[in-house]
Amino acid sequence: MKAVGARVPRYDGVAHATGRTEFVDDVRIPGTLWVKAFRSPVHSATMTNLDTSRAAAMKGVHVITWEDVPLLEYGHLSALGIPADEPLLAKDEVRYLGQPIAIVAAPSEEAAMAAVAAITADFQERPALFDVRKAFDADAPVIHQEGNWYTHFENEMDRRQIRKGNIDEAFDKADLIVQGVYRPAAIEHAPIETQVCQVVPEANGRLTIYSCTQALYFSMGVVAAHLQLPLNKLKVVGGTVGGGFGGKVDTATETMCALLAQKSGKPVKWRWTREEEFLCSSTRAPWHMEVADAVTKDGWILGRKMLTLHDSGAYSRFSPYGLTKHSFHHTGAYSIPNLEFNGYVVYTNRTPTTAMRGFGVTSVSFATETHMSRIALELGIDPFELRLKNANRIGDTSPNQIAYTDPSTVPTILAIADAVGHDLTSEYAGMTPAQRSGDLLPEHLVGQLGNPEAH
Repeated sequence: MKAVGARVPRYDGVAHATGRTEFVDDVRIPGTLWVKAFRSPVHSATMTNLDTSRAAAMKGVHVITWEDVPLLEYGHLSALGIPADEPLLAKDEVRYLGQPIAIVAAPSEEAAMAAVAAITADFQERPALFDVRKAFDADAPVIHQEGNWYTHFENEMDRRQIRKGNIDEAFDKADLIVQGVYRPAAIEHAPIETQVCQVVPEANGRLTIYSCTQALYFSMGVVAAHLQLPLNKLKVVGGTVGGGFGGKVDTATETMCALLAQKSGKPVKWRWTREEEFLCSSTRAPWHMEVADAVTKDGWILGRKMLTLHDSGAYSRFSPYGLTKHSFHHTGAYSIPNLEFNGYVVYTNRTPTTAMRGFGVTSVSFATETHMSRIALELGIDPFELRLKNANRIGDTSPNQIAYTDPSTVPTILAIADAVGHDLTSEYAGMTPAQRSGDLLPEHLVGQLGNPEAH
């Protein structure tokens, strides 16, 4: 408890400030081979006649393709029951620009690049899809072996859906319907440290993997699954991450470097260039969100209809998980008793997307708060008071009907109002997150109440 309320210096602060922090790229192993990738030059194509023979014939060069991978497909969420759908290396088709097809290791960076240049393949281009809104059209290019959107719950449902209350009744009773469409774009994480991995084959048969992963044991499991090795054959050394923000949970380089270390019997290192980082690393997903709220003239939100299209890119990766979080938070910090939510993980020919700060939640928070401000504008109501009125309170229930025990919405809004010097009437300035009663418990909110003690 000594640290609570104290000004404790960061344990790594001095090293960061003086440039003495060691990152994965600072690991230096004599005899290390450099790794480079032969990647898809197009967004979508069938691939034939992959020829790595000229590269493999070069002095000191080692090459791996899909044929060298013991388990080619292992999904990032396979351990949680999400079916694998992405090959570690492309086999007979490519679905996004920059998708890895063959990986080489050579004595120098220049030799590795020359080896990549010696690899050839034939690509029969197909129409590409980049707009999630068009994925449902009858004439849309089919991106994925399962179709253009992910099937949840073992083929039982093609969407993530939430139903709560009586949405039709809510819209019938509304004084006004406020609608909006919100489309936050893809964002590149742009870490100062690009993806870097160093793998060392040890004399005892183990592989030591120096990784900049944000999820060390997670990445360890992914590598072990692809290589079909027990975990005790791997030693993963996590270093200081030079910026991740969610983008370094993808195990982007470790497995391929491990395969090359096995094949060559030598240490290998792969340090992505900035160009590779921007071309091939996962981004925060683009989202398409349509919101329609049934509201009363005095500022109560009776119901919400919402459609979300989550752009997963060419493969699933973490997207089903991100959409699940998104669905649970689609009402933001507010109690809305009647809900109809439909969310789709949609495949496109973009680079597969991934986590980024508040995965699945940040995007819907943007939409929710923007929409709240629009409602206030439409009704001519103070936006702070609108939020305080509809704010989650103890005993209110979430979209999936979990009773809140300690919601922080009311004190947070009051603190913001105070910080920006926004004057509130005494009625609102004195609000607390206590259970609803009196004027704060109108008829439409009674049925959504839960028992916080039972949670």
